[in-house]
Amino acid sequence: MNDPLARPRPIRSLCHRLPPIVALLLSVTVITVGMLLPPTHWPSHGALLCILLAALSLARVPFRVVAGRLAIFLAFALLFAVSVPLSQGFRGGWEIAQGILCRGTESFLSGLWLISVVPFDRLLATLRRLYVPAILLAILAFMYRFLFVLWDELDTMRAARRARTFDRAGLVFRWHNAAQMIGMLLIRSLGRSERVYGAMCARGWDGTLRTLDE
Repeated sequence: MNDPLARPRPIRSLCHRLPPIVALLLSVTVITVGMLLPPTHWPSHGALLCILLAALSLARVPFRVVAGRLAIFLAFALLFAVSVPLSQGFRGGWEIAQGILCRGTESFLSGLWLISVVPFDRLLATLRRLYVPAILLAILAFMYRFLFVLWDELDTMRAARRARTFDRAGLVFRWHNAAQMIGMLLIRSLGRSERVYGAMCARGWDGTLRTLDE
């Protein structure tokens, strides 16, 4: 199975030895501090970003992984941030845009550090011990699990497209093909979700997540 998250090999570091509850509280604390800082106070946000990058380095997360994921996040965050001053004719909203970029980047890096040092199943178990609603835990678990299923479906569709076009199609045709592929992926995901739901009901799914450590 391909890994859409491009996770690095497991590495044991000081951060990985932290109890999951401690790592979760540290991540939430950093996010809260970032939200409380004024958007225009650049030195504080700069210091917080340096702390986050140092924490990622201490956790031995490869720089290429951090840079790649951050670039994807910033592409969407920048569009969302620019839409605020754009809606006001560029006469205001710049402080809100700065807040979106700074706080969003800090929250993203904090979450990246958390999922890098705590396995996802242990994170879900920790959230359950903190009495997070079961429906939210189920959504998170299924979202994580079926991300890999959809990625495999996308790989199959890509292989079929390459077999038909030999990757010699023009740019316009590729864009058109990509749009069709996205639509087909949505249809296939809906069909797959119905089959999975039927299989889970047949196995007695009652909405409760159970792990082996129980």
